[in-house]
Amino acid sequence: NEKKKSKGNRLPCSPSRVLHIRQIPSGVTGTEVVSLGLPFGRVTNVLMLRGKGQAFLEMASIDAAVSMVNCYTPAPPHLHNQPVYIQYSNYKELKTDNQHNQIRPQAALQGVNAVQHGNVGITNALAAEGGVLPSHGSVLRIVIENVCYPVTLDVLCQIFSKFGFVLKIVMFHKNNQFQALLQYADAMNAYYAKMSLDGCSIYTGCCTLRIDFSKLTNLTVKYNNEKSRDFTRIDLPFGDGQRTVETSLSTPFGKKPSLLMSSDAIYTSLGPSVPPVPGALGPLTVTTSAAPAHMAIPGIPGNSVLLVSNLNSEAITPYGLFILFGVYGDVHRVKIMFKKRGIALVQMADATQAQLAINYLNGQRLYGRVMHATLSKYQTIQLPREGQEDKGLTKDYSNSPLHRFKNPCSKNFQNIVPPSATLHLSNIPPSVTVDDLKNLFTSKGSTVKGFKFFQKDCKMALIQLGSVEEAVHALIELHNHDFGENQHLRVAFSKSSI
Repeated sequence: NEKKKSKGNRLPCSPSRVLHIRQIPSGVTGTEVVSLGLPFGRVTNVLMLRGKGQAFLEMASIDAAVSMVNCYTPAPPHLHNQPVYIQYSNYKELKTDNQHNQIRPQAALQGVNAVQHGNVGITNALAAEGGVLPSHGSVLRIVIENVCYPVTLDVLCQIFSKFGFVLKIVMFHKNNQFQALLQYADAMNAYYAKMSLDGCSIYTGCCTLRIDFSKLTNLTVKYNNEKSRDFTRIDLPFGDGQRTVETSLSTPFGKKPSLLMSSDAIYTSLGPSVPPVPGALGPLTVTTSAAPAHMAIPGIPGNSVLLVSNLNSEAITPYGLFILFGVYGDVHRVKIMFKKRGIALVQMADATQAQLAINYLNGQRLYGRVMHATLSKYQTIQLPREGQEDKGLTKDYSNSPLHRFKNPCSKNFQNIVPPSATLHLSNIPPSVTVDDLKNLFTSKGSTVKGFKFFQKDCKMALIQLGSVEEAVHALIELHNHDFGENQHLRVAFSKSSI
């Protein structure tokens, strides 16, 4: 009894990549369990304990696991209409080798990873779960209950884009309910979105999502405005707000359109601050910028100007944003808002680079704040007029020698990776030692956990820092660091680890 009592009163586990999921209803598949982790990052392993109604889920990083626990603790997700509970495990990693009863969950995990990496052909592995894939199309019907805050088309798109390309979306009222129809590029994306989001609330305690599959297989949208949008058609008129949505029961898997928004390219306009969205989508801190420019329909592909918000106004500078966003494209202009220093506009060389920056930097921690990057409603950043007070908050970097992508044959195009705790260093002079580099990074507040020179090229090295956020700060501070004699350090995020 004393042992049980002490066990019941033990302290919560410290954060771990491995999560313990409890009270799983019978009949829940490994695919459904894995889907719980999809909004937060890559799932690297799963262990199902069917007889106990439990499972273990291993995420690719501790940050992803922490985001998942923080999200699901106040609002437990539902599987088969029943809440399941998630906490950190004592395990630091999962070992499922040679466990025959884990063959189906492992096949499900492979299928999920195939979908996440765009390889739909491998999704047949999901059939190893013991049945055929669910028969459904790529159109979801979404009913939003208990609407206490305004829910815009862009908010829905930001949430559902985490699971794949959203082609079209339409909002309407029917039977005194706020509803939407949303079409994905692929039916598997629709399946994972339904599995992960059904029963979740957009805001704490309200705006609850009820999701099922629509009988429709294709949506035809006539207008791109605040109630309907076709992301494959930038030529549609704005309309007068009264639209007719045509639907057809045509082939469910049509040709994938060439022009699509990226998964995070959303501009939202709810006001200064709204509660966080469950599902690791981060707080939808939304702002409006005051820079005069040509107006465009928010979120339509083709724009190269980003709206960056929730910045640390005490630490951020135009140069810092130029260096960081320059990892994913050539930054032409940066403007920090004069009256709202936590908001900035970043103009990339083209729309593709803008989408890349959104994909990799939206939700990244920067100087203690979770940064939000979306498409701006403006097409260009205006430079201040002569005599206009600006305090150096608007900078033109169009002709900067630090652009990484001005050469079409540059290897930088092949090395675009997410921010990571390991940095790739290059252009290191022969006179610079390991201790010199470690001391350099330590002087900027970094914790050096590992270092190694490349064997075949001592001009390059890898350095592992204490966290991704530390690496982001170090890259901003030390990219182009001058060693003297016109030799400058080059810093980039690495896909390798030490």
